[in-house]
Amino acid sequence: MKKTLLALAATTMLVSPAMAEDVKLGVILGFTGPIESLTPAMAESAELAMTEVSESGALMDGATVTPVRGDSTCTDSAAATAAAERLVTAEKVHAIVGADCSGVTTAILQNVAMANGVVMISPSATSPALSDMEDDDLFFRTAPSDARQGQVIADILEDKGVKEIAITFTNNDYGKGLAESIESNFEDRGGKVTISAAHEDGKGDYTAEVGALAQAGGDVLVVAGYLDQGGKGIIQGSLDTGAFDTFVLPDGMIGDALPKAIGSDLDGSYGTVPGTDSEGADIFDRMAKAAGISPDAFSAESYDAAALILLAMQKAGSTDSKVFRDHVFDVANAPGEEILPGELGKALEILAEGGDVDYVGATAVELVRGGESAGNYREILVKDGENTTAKFR
Repeated sequence: MKKTLLALAATTMLVSPAMAEDVKLGVILGFTGPIESLTPAMAESAELAMTEVSESGALMDGATVTPVRGDSTCTDSAAATAAAERLVTAEKVHAIVGADCSGVTTAILQNVAMANGVVMISPSATSPALSDMEDDDLFFRTAPSDARQGQVIADILEDKGVKEIAITFTNNDYGKGLAESIESNFEDRGGKVTISAAHEDGKGDYTAEVGALAQAGGDVLVVAGYLDQGGKGIIQGSLDTGAFDTFVLPDGMIGDALPKAIGSDLDGSYGTVPGTDSEGADIFDRMAKAAGISPDAFSAESYDAAALILLAMQKAGSTDSKVFRDHVFDVANAPGEEILPGELGKALEILAEGGDVDYVGATAVELVRGGESAGNYREILVKDGENTTAKFR
């Protein structure tokens, strides 16, 4: 009888389908901190791609994808590192979507991702320093470097006839790198920077900072900060004192929360955020809204970050970061069939059959050196209390 049961068990093992793998992706974003108004939509957008892949049943013979969130705080590197360590060692995530802000992204990359051989694709870390940082080929980003954003902002300032600017920047890797890029590009075009001064996030009063900026003067104030804390405080203080009435808003300042908080006094200010007028951007916008997501800055980049990870896994036939890292460029760039949002199942099937895909996605993805986006920007104009699109660059 015992032999019969053993034989039956063996037969059952042979004919039963293998259990599909559960692929875990970490989602490390600043759910608290100076960009906390942006991160819910960013996380939901990344998870939208994961749900699309799971429902397709086409990943790795029917694998499902489970997101596991962690809080980067955007600014606290120790907290971000601890969150990433938990996701990698305790939750056993296969890869990470994130982090968001450049300083915490650097900390996670150097202290956790490289030590454990885990791929990271950030939707929003834009410091130029990340382009050349040693990363064991584990780090990618779907947002362009601020080296490019500085050029675009200088172009806009020149087009508007601005001759002198004051700059305030958040005192971290993102703020410093962006301020330097804007300053050098603006001066190359003959412009004058009257002052470039750091500010700290989380303060209750920015009177001293605004006073120094006002004394230096300028046609406009460039605020290379974060929309939920220091950047917002500098703008409100400038308006209250009459120091400046027009502000240039780089990507960390772009989000629906800022014009809502400041009100009509922000009308006429302008800025930049990664974005395209591509077919994929329109499709993603419709998909996100249908899923109950209100897309904001870096939402599309978050969807694309998750999609690239999962397509690279399929191309490699492995969920091991050390294996599929070599295939991220393969799925992101030509040659191959172009893939738009909503077509991830189709892409997975093509890859499973040995074909090639060129993931265009929601942001016209094209990866260049350092594994970063080539760079497309949406020029923003604040009008009637809302961020509107002036043009694409």
